[in-house]
Amino acid sequence: MSTTARKSPTRSSAAPDAIKLLTADHKEVHALFLQYKKLVKAQAPADERQSVAEQICEMLTVHATIEEEIFYPAAREAGVDSALLDEAEVEHGTAKDLIAQLQATDADDELFDARVTVLGEYIDHHVKEEEGEMFPACRKAKMDLATLGEELQARKGEMTDQAVTEQA
Repeated sequence: MSTTARKSPTRSSAAPDAIKLLTADHKEVHALFLQYKKLVKAQAPADERQSVAEQICEMLTVHATIEEEIFYPAAREAGVDSALLDEAEVEHGTAKDLIAQLQATDADDELFDARVTVLGEYIDHHVKEEEGEMFPACRKAKMDLATLGEELQARKGEMTDQAVTEQA
């Protein structure tokens, strides 16, 4: 059964709809970028900046994965403009490249702060397009956002649990 056609009569009220979940992620990562910017301005030690940058990278990796594995395919199936979805996937690729560069260096690297700044600007642009164009198109396409929200939340939980296990 398709993701967009599935109905969930026992849907948990704890899971927000897919767009609300993704938008909450956007706000959370934006706050982390602001926190990082303040640390740079305060000339905070490298380990403090590194910690926030790692949180940003982990969050963006999980977010991009759940969008690519679950949300974007459901949007395509619902008939959302493929050009919007193609562009979003290309933007994810570029963000992943910057994340890989950050993960391969540490905050003492002379370009580290610049990479975090560029990633933040890039993500701001991506979020503006998703929230301004893609999400309204998804709502108009009458996607089953409640069921998708449950799927996104479950996959996000799996990835977070896996990351915690790997760090232990």
